[in-house]
Amino acid sequence: MSKMLGVAASSPGGSTRRPDSGGNSRKLLLGAYFDFIRIRFLTMLAYRVNYYSGILIYTLNIGVNYFTWKAIYGDGQALGGFTAAQMTTYVAVSWMARAFYFNNLDREISTDIRDGSIAIQFIRPYNYVLVKMMQGLGEGLFRFMLFMIPGMAIAMLLFPVNLPTEPSAWIGFLVMLFFSFLINSQINVITGLLAFFVENNEGMMRMKRVVVDLFSGLIVPISLFPGWMSSVLEVLPFQAITYLPGSVFTGRVQGVGIWNVLGIQVLWFLLLLIPIVWLYHAARKRLFVQGG
Repeated sequence: MSKMLGVAASSPGGSTRRPDSGGNSRKLLLGAYFDFIRIRFLTMLAYRVNYYSGILIYTLNIGVNYFTWKAIYGDGQALGGFTAAQMTTYVAVSWMARAFYFNNLDREISTDIRDGSIAIQFIRPYNYVLVKMMQGLGEGLFRFMLFMIPGMAIAMLLFPVNLPTEPSAWIGFLVMLFFSFLINSQINVITGLLAFFVENNEGMMRMKRVVVDLFSGLIVPISLFPGWMSSVLEVLPFQAITYLPGSVFTGRVQGVGIWNVLGIQVLWFLLLLIPIVWLYHAARKRLFVQGG
Protein backbone atom coordinates (compact mmCIF):
# COMPACT_ATOMS: atom_id res chain seq x y z
CA MET A 1 0.00 0.00 0.00
CA SER A 2 2.85 2.34 0.79
CA LYS A 3 4.24 1.89 -2.71
CA MET A 4 0.90 2.72 -4.22
CA LEU A 5 0.65 5.89 -2.15
CA GLY A 6 4.19 6.89 -2.97
CA VAL A 7 5.24 6.87 0.72
CA ALA A 8 8.85 6.20 1.55
CA ALA A 9 9.45 2.60 2.63
CA SER A 10 12.01 1.54 5.23
CA SER A 11 14.56 -1.12 4.40
CA PRO A 12 15.63 -3.80 6.90
CA GLY A 13 18.84 -1.87 7.59
CA GLY A 14 16.97 1.16 8.77
CA SER A 15 17.61 3.28 5.68
CA THR A 16 14.76 4.62 3.69
CA ARG A 17 14.19 4.22 -0.02
CA ARG A 18 11.66 5.87 -2.24
CA PRO A 19 10.05 3.76 -4.91
CA ASP A 20 9.85 4.94 -8.47
CA SER A 21 6.49 6.59 -7.84
CA GLY A 22 6.41 8.04 -11.34
CA GLY A 23 6.84 4.66 -13.01
CA ASN A 24 4.37 2.97 -10.69
CA SER A 25 1.76 5.69 -11.14
CA ARG A 26 2.06 5.40 -14.92
CA LYS A 27 1.59 1.65 -14.71
CA LEU A 28 -1.40 2.06 -12.42
CA LEU A 29 -2.91 4.67 -14.73
CA LEU A 30 -2.38 2.49 -17.80
CA GLY A 31 -3.97 -0.42 -15.96
CA ALA A 32 -6.91 1.81 -15.05
CA TYR A 33 -7.52 2.63 -18.71
CA PHE A 34 -7.61 -1.08 -19.55
CA ASP A 35 -10.00 -1.58 -16.64
CA PHE A 36 -12.39 0.86 -18.30
CA ILE A 37 -12.40 -1.39 -21.38
CA ARG A 38 -13.05 -4.47 -19.26
CA ILE A 39 -15.77 -2.85 -17.16
CA ARG A 40 -17.67 -1.56 -20.19
CA PHE A 41 -17.40 -4.99 -21.84
CA LEU A 42 -18.79 -6.70 -18.72
CA THR A 43 -21.55 -4.11 -18.43
CA MET A 44 -22.62 -4.76 -22.01
CA LEU A 45 -22.42 -8.50 -21.37
CA ALA A 46 -24.89 -8.15 -18.49
CA TYR A 47 -27.46 -6.76 -20.95
CA ARG A 48 -26.54 -8.90 -23.96
CA VAL A 49 -30.14 -10.03 -24.51
CA ASN A 50 -30.89 -6.53 -25.80
CA TYR A 51 -28.47 -7.10 -28.65
CA TYR A 52 -30.16 -10.23 -29.94
CA SER A 53 -32.94 -7.99 -31.25
CA GLY A 54 -30.22 -5.76 -32.69
CA ILE A 55 -28.93 -8.66 -34.81
CA LEU A 56 -32.44 -9.12 -36.17
CA ILE A 57 -32.79 -5.41 -36.96
CA TYR A 58 -29.44 -5.26 -38.76
CA THR A 59 -30.31 -8.41 -40.71
CA LEU A 60 -33.56 -6.76 -41.79
CA ASN A 61 -31.62 -3.66 -42.85
CA ILE A 62 -29.34 -5.83 -44.95
CA GLY A 63 -32.34 -7.60 -46.46
CA VAL A 64 -34.10 -4.36 -47.38
CA ASN A 65 -30.94 -2.99 -49.00
CA TYR A 66 -30.23 -6.30 -50.76
CA PHE A 67 -33.64 -6.47 -52.45
CA THR A 68 -33.54 -2.74 -53.23
CA TRP A 69 -30.20 -3.00 -54.99
CA LYS A 70 -31.26 -6.23 -56.68
CA ALA A 71 -34.22 -4.36 -58.19
CA ILE A 72 -31.97 -1.44 -59.20
CA TYR A 73 -29.45 -3.70 -60.92
CA GLY A 74 -32.07 -5.75 -62.75
CA ASP A 75 -30.19 -7.48 -65.56
CA GLY A 76 -27.28 -5.03 -65.34
CA GLN A 77 -23.80 -6.28 -64.57
CA ALA A 78 -22.20 -3.28 -62.85
CA LEU A 79 -23.14 0.05 -61.30
CA GLY A 80 -20.73 2.66 -59.98
CA GLY A 81 -17.86 0.19 -60.19
CA PHE A 82 -19.73 -2.43 -58.15
CA THR A 83 -20.94 -5.70 -59.59
CA ALA A 84 -24.20 -7.06 -58.19
CA ALA A 85 -22.26 -9.63 -56.13
CA GLN A 86 -19.89 -6.97 -54.79
CA MET A 87 -22.80 -4.72 -53.86
CA THR A 88 -24.44 -7.52 -51.85
CA THR A 89 -21.20 -8.17 -49.98
CA TYR A 90 -20.61 -4.45 -49.49
CA VAL A 91 -24.07 -3.93 -47.99
CA ALA A 92 -23.72 -6.87 -45.60
CA VAL A 93 -20.23 -6.09 -44.36
CA SER A 94 -20.93 -2.34 -44.07
CA TRP A 95 -23.94 -2.81 -41.82
CA MET A 96 -22.18 -5.40 -39.69
CA ALA A 97 -19.08 -3.20 -39.45
CA ARG A 98 -21.37 -0.45 -38.15
CA ALA A 99 -22.33 -2.81 -35.33
CA PHE A 100 -18.69 -2.65 -34.21
CA TYR A 101 -17.78 1.01 -34.64
CA PHE A 102 -21.12 2.50 -33.54
CA ASN A 103 -21.33 4.02 -30.06
CA ASN A 104 -23.08 6.81 -28.16
CA LEU A 105 -20.04 8.62 -26.79
CA ASP A 106 -21.45 11.94 -27.97
CA ARG A 107 -24.62 11.41 -25.96
CA GLU A 108 -22.69 10.18 -22.91
CA ILE A 109 -20.44 13.25 -22.93
CA SER A 110 -23.41 15.56 -23.46
CA THR A 111 -25.21 13.95 -20.52
CA ASP A 112 -22.13 14.37 -18.28
CA ILE A 113 -22.04 18.05 -19.19
CA ARG A 114 -25.73 18.66 -18.59
CA ASP A 115 -25.90 16.93 -15.21
CA GLY A 116 -22.63 18.47 -14.02
CA SER A 117 -20.79 15.19 -13.40
CA ILE A 118 -18.16 16.32 -15.92
CA ALA A 119 -16.70 18.53 -13.17
CA ILE A 120 -15.85 15.48 -11.07
CA GLN A 121 -14.46 13.68 -14.12
CA PHE A 122 -12.11 16.56 -14.92
CA ILE A 123 -10.47 16.59 -11.48
CA ARG A 124 -9.73 12.87 -11.49
CA PRO A 125 -6.18 11.77 -12.34
CA TYR A 126 -6.91 10.59 -15.86
CA ASN A 127 -7.77 12.03 -19.24
CA TYR A 128 -11.55 12.20 -19.61
CA VAL A 129 -11.57 11.89 -23.40
CA LEU A 130 -9.22 8.91 -23.33
CA VAL A 131 -11.45 7.22 -20.75
CA LYS A 132 -14.45 7.67 -23.05
CA MET A 133 -12.49 6.19 -25.95
CA MET A 134 -11.56 3.18 -23.80
CA GLN A 135 -15.18 2.70 -22.78
CA GLY A 136 -16.21 2.91 -26.42
CA LEU A 137 -13.60 0.28 -27.28
CA GLY A 138 -14.96 -2.04 -24.60
CA GLU A 139 -18.42 -1.66 -26.09
CA GLY A 140 -16.98 -2.17 -29.57
CA LEU A 141 -15.28 -5.41 -28.58
CA PHE A 142 -18.56 -6.68 -27.16
CA ARG A 143 -20.38 -5.72 -30.35
CA PHE A 144 -17.68 -7.36 -32.48
CA MET A 145 -17.84 -10.69 -30.66
CA LEU A 146 -21.55 -10.97 -29.86
CA PHE A 147 -23.13 -8.78 -32.52
CA MET A 148 -21.01 -8.42 -35.66
CA ILE A 149 -19.71 -11.98 -36.00
CA PRO A 150 -23.07 -13.73 -35.32
CA GLY A 151 -24.87 -11.18 -37.49
CA MET A 152 -22.45 -11.71 -40.36
CA ALA A 153 -22.90 -15.48 -40.09
CA ILE A 154 -26.68 -15.08 -40.34
CA ALA A 155 -26.31 -12.69 -43.29
CA MET A 156 -24.16 -15.25 -45.10
CA LEU A 157 -26.86 -17.87 -44.67
CA LEU A 158 -29.59 -15.60 -46.03
CA PHE A 159 -27.81 -13.62 -48.75
CA PRO A 160 -25.12 -14.38 -51.38
CA VAL A 161 -22.18 -12.83 -49.54
CA ASN A 162 -18.73 -13.47 -51.02
CA LEU A 163 -15.89 -13.52 -48.51
CA PRO A 164 -12.36 -12.43 -49.53
CA THR A 165 -9.91 -15.18 -50.43
CA GLU A 166 -6.72 -13.12 -50.07
CA PRO A 167 -5.20 -12.93 -46.55
CA SER A 168 -4.15 -9.34 -47.28
CA ALA A 169 -7.81 -8.38 -47.74
CA TRP A 170 -8.74 -9.86 -44.35
CA ILE A 171 -5.80 -8.27 -42.55
CA GLY A 172 -6.34 -4.93 -44.25
CA PHE A 173 -10.05 -4.95 -43.49
CA LEU A 174 -9.63 -5.79 -39.79
CA VAL A 175 -6.99 -3.08 -39.33
CA MET A 176 -9.17 -0.58 -41.18
CA LEU A 177 -12.18 -1.63 -39.11
CA PHE A 178 -10.29 -0.60 -35.98
CA PHE A 179 -9.52 2.80 -37.51
CA SER A 180 -13.20 3.08 -38.47
CA PHE A 181 -13.98 2.80 -34.78
CA LEU A 182 -11.35 5.40 -33.88
CA ILE A 183 -12.48 7.95 -36.47
CA ASN A 184 -16.18 7.51 -35.73
CA SER A 185 -15.48 7.79 -31.99
CA GLN A 186 -13.44 10.95 -32.57
CA ILE A 187 -16.35 12.53 -34.44
CA ASN A 188 -18.64 11.53 -31.56
CA VAL A 189 -16.27 13.03 -28.99
CA ILE A 190 -16.11 16.31 -30.93
CA THR A 191 -19.92 16.42 -31.15
CA GLY A 192 -20.26 15.66 -27.44
CA LEU A 193 -17.72 18.31 -26.34
CA LEU A 194 -19.58 20.94 -28.37
CA ALA A 195 -22.28 20.70 -25.68
CA PHE A 196 -20.02 22.99 -23.65
CA PHE A 197 -20.64 25.81 -26.11
CA VAL A 198 -24.33 25.39 -26.96
CA GLU A 199 -27.32 25.13 -24.70
CA ASN A 200 -28.58 21.89 -26.26
CA ASN A 201 -26.77 19.80 -28.87
CA GLU A 202 -29.52 17.20 -29.32
CA GLY A 203 -30.21 18.39 -32.86
CA MET A 204 -26.51 18.39 -33.63
CA MET A 205 -26.19 14.77 -32.50
CA ARG A 206 -29.14 13.70 -34.64
CA MET A 207 -27.73 15.52 -37.65
CA LYS A 208 -24.31 13.98 -37.07
CA ARG A 209 -25.75 10.46 -37.11
CA VAL A 210 -27.56 11.07 -40.41
CA VAL A 211 -24.50 12.69 -41.97
CA VAL A 212 -22.17 9.87 -40.92
CA ASP A 213 -24.51 7.11 -42.18
CA LEU A 214 -25.11 8.87 -45.50
CA PHE A 215 -21.70 10.35 -46.32
CA SER A 216 -19.69 7.38 -45.05
CA GLY A 217 -21.19 5.22 -47.79
CA LEU A 218 -23.30 3.06 -45.50
CA ILE A 219 -26.58 3.81 -47.28
CA VAL A 220 -25.22 4.59 -50.76
CA PRO A 221 -21.60 3.87 -51.83
CA ILE A 222 -19.69 7.08 -52.47
CA SER A 223 -18.91 6.04 -56.05
CA LEU A 224 -22.64 6.36 -56.84
CA PHE A 225 -22.86 10.00 -55.78
CA PRO A 226 -22.71 12.70 -58.49
CA GLY A 227 -19.16 13.45 -59.63
CA TRP A 228 -18.87 16.80 -57.85
CA MET A 229 -20.22 15.38 -54.60
CA SER A 230 -17.93 12.35 -54.74
CA SER A 231 -15.00 14.76 -55.06
CA VAL A 232 -16.16 16.64 -51.97
CA LEU A 233 -16.66 13.46 -49.94
CA GLU A 234 -13.17 12.26 -50.85
CA VAL A 235 -11.67 15.13 -48.84
CA LEU A 236 -13.90 14.51 -45.79
CA PRO A 237 -13.28 11.91 -43.05
CA PHE A 238 -16.58 10.06 -43.46
CA GLN A 239 -15.44 7.78 -46.29
CA ALA A 240 -12.78 6.37 -43.95
CA ILE A 241 -15.50 4.94 -41.69
CA THR A 242 -17.41 2.66 -44.07
CA TYR A 243 -16.64 3.10 -47.77
CA LEU A 244 -12.90 2.42 -47.74
CA PRO A 245 -13.01 -0.71 -45.50
CA GLY A 246 -15.96 -2.01 -47.54
CA SER A 247 -14.04 -1.47 -50.77
CA VAL A 248 -11.15 -3.54 -49.41
CA PHE A 249 -13.45 -6.34 -48.23
CA THR A 250 -15.23 -6.59 -51.59
CA GLY A 251 -11.95 -6.70 -53.52
CA ARG A 252 -12.42 -3.34 -55.26
CA VAL A 253 -9.17 -2.23 -53.60
CA GLN A 254 -6.32 -4.72 -53.63
CA GLY A 255 -2.57 -5.01 -53.18
CA VAL A 256 -0.77 -1.71 -52.67
CA GLY A 257 -4.10 0.08 -52.81
CA ILE A 258 -4.91 -1.33 -49.37
CA TRP A 259 -1.96 0.54 -47.90
CA ASN A 260 -3.04 3.72 -49.66
CA VAL A 261 -6.57 3.70 -48.23
CA LEU A 262 -5.21 2.70 -44.82
CA GLY A 263 -2.97 5.75 -45.03
CA ILE A 264 -6.06 7.91 -45.57
CA GLN A 265 -7.55 6.53 -42.37
CA VAL A 266 -4.35 7.15 -40.38
CA LEU A 267 -4.18 10.70 -41.75
CA TRP A 268 -7.74 11.48 -40.66
CA PHE A 269 -7.16 9.91 -37.26
CA LEU A 270 -4.23 12.29 -36.70
CA LEU A 271 -6.04 15.33 -38.09
CA LEU A 272 -9.10 14.78 -35.89
CA LEU A 273 -6.88 14.83 -32.81
CA ILE A 274 -6.38 18.57 -33.37
CA PRO A 275 -9.99 19.72 -32.79
CA ILE A 276 -10.38 17.20 -29.95
CA VAL A 277 -7.35 18.60 -28.06
CA TRP A 278 -8.47 22.18 -28.70
CA LEU A 279 -12.06 21.55 -27.60
CA TYR A 280 -10.91 19.61 -24.53
CA HIS A 281 -8.69 22.44 -23.28
CA ALA A 282 -11.27 25.08 -24.19
CA ALA A 283 -13.94 23.09 -22.35
CA ARG A 284 -11.81 22.83 -19.19
CA LYS A 285 -11.28 26.61 -19.17
CA ARG A 286 -14.97 27.22 -19.78
CA LEU A 287 -15.89 24.84 -16.95
CA PHE A 288 -13.55 26.58 -14.53
CA VAL A 289 -15.03 29.98 -15.41
CA GLN A 290 -18.56 28.69 -14.85
CA GLY A 291 -17.55 27.16 -11.54
CA GLY A 292 -15.62 30.20 -10.38
